[in-house]
Amino acid sequence: MPFLTEEEKEQVIQAITEAEKNTSGEIKVHIESQSQKPPLERAMEVFVELGIHQTEARNGVLIYICLQSKQLAILGDEGINNVVEPDFWECTRNLILDYFKNGQYKEGLIKGVLRAGERLKNFFPYQSDDANELSNDISVN
Repeated sequence: MPFLTEEEKEQVIQAITEAEKNTSGEIKVHIESQSQKPPLERAMEVFVELGIHQTEARNGVLIYICLQSKQLAILGDEGINNVVEPDFWECTRNLILDYFKNGQYKEGLIKGVLRAGERLKNFFPYQSDDANELSNDISVN
C-alpha cells in the first residue's frame, strides 16, 4: 500500500494551497522512499535541490519524510530561523508524528501543513502582491 494515494496527495496539496493563503511563506512536502543519510542531513540537501532557499524572503519550509527509516524533518530557511524561537517547528513535527504513529499519514501532513501556515503568518503575513514561488505539489524521490 502506498504511503499516500493519489487522492490523498491531492488533499495534502489543497492543504498547502490553503495554508499559503495566510502567509507569504512557502511550504514544500518531499517524500523519499530511502536514504542512507541521517534525515536532517538529507533534508538539507533536498532543501537546496528543490530551490527552497531561493524564495525572495528566504521563508520556505520543507517537510521531509523518509519512508525507509520512518524519519521526519522540518526545515525552515534563514528568513524564518532569524525571527523564530529555536524550537519553532518542534510542535508541528510532534503533531505530524502523533498522526503518523496511528497510520494516519494524510491527516498528519494536512494538520502539519495547516499549522505551519498558521505559525508562519505571524512572521510572514500574506501580501496582496505575493507570488507562489514554489509549486504546491508533493515532490517524491
